[in-house]
Amino acid sequence: MPQSLQKILFAINPSSGGKNKVDWEGGIREYFKDSNHRIETFLLDGTNDKTSLQYWIEQLHPDKVVAVGGDGTVKQIAEQLLKTNIALGILPAGSSNGMATELQIPGDNVNAALDIIAHGKIKLIDVINLNEDDISLHLSDIGLNADLVKYAKVNQWKGKLGYLRGAVRMLTKKKLMKAEIRMPDKVEKRACFMIVLANAKTYGTGAIINPDGKLNDGLFEVIVVKRISFFELIKMFWKKKGFNAKKVEIFKTPSVDIQINRKMNFQVDGEYCGKTNAVSAKLLGLQLNVIVPAATESV
Repeated sequence: MPQSLQKILFAINPSSGGKNKVDWEGGIREYFKDSNHRIETFLLDGTNDKTSLQYWIEQLHPDKVVAVGGDGTVKQIAEQLLKTNIALGILPAGSSNGMATELQIPGDNVNAALDIIAHGKIKLIDVINLNEDDISLHLSDIGLNADLVKYAKVNQWKGKLGYLRGAVRMLTKKKLMKAEIRMPDKVEKRACFMIVLANAKTYGTGAIINPDGKLNDGLFEVIVVKRISFFELIKMFWKKKGFNAKKVEIFKTPSVDIQINRKMNFQVDGEYCGKTNAVSAKLLGLQLNVIVPAATESV
């Protein structure tokens, strides 16, 4: 097979997205109808997806596997591609698309997003190992935002404005926690409302929590939110500026152990993971190949 030809496997989550769904499957078939690339699609059904994905990868030996869904789908596919030469592509079909936002992959233009899949660059990125048996690609947190993630589905808070409305509402219920943050070179004790483990800059809504974050710099950030207000939320959503050090602290580290005085809600890449009072995290450097826009200088 000529080197220019590609085998691309699209793993589609049909339950992703809101009411106004983009027809990603139809768009994929139309985009590649005159192409010599080998294109395969399969639908995730939520029951036996891990085994199905492993089967298709073993059968096809694809060059690229594309997650068509939200952050949960992206993470599910990424877990199967760690430490392989297979590149992860993303088509942001979910209601939460943090990695797509980070990589500047459009969710409202099918052809532009597929151009990235077909012609983008491949970059190696870091991942964060959590509690030995889980990974995070971009942002995980304990406290206020995890509270919001837990209740967002119940209240059907959708989109940027819906998230902001929910976040403001959650401010009235915020709970202070006392945390011991143990890093290789220091131990910090803080009273705070949220602790973020950040490999990236932005949440799927576009809110910037980690202005200096990079996906492949060999470190991640521990962001301690000591005080938060409506105006701080506005800055997160609409201004690319640093935080007031009196309200937010950022520590760069390759690993951290966090102990909290009581169990708090915890989320990983937009997926609610229950309550915990302890999180252990360490960076796994350059573990995953991802497809990024061709014009991207760095990630």
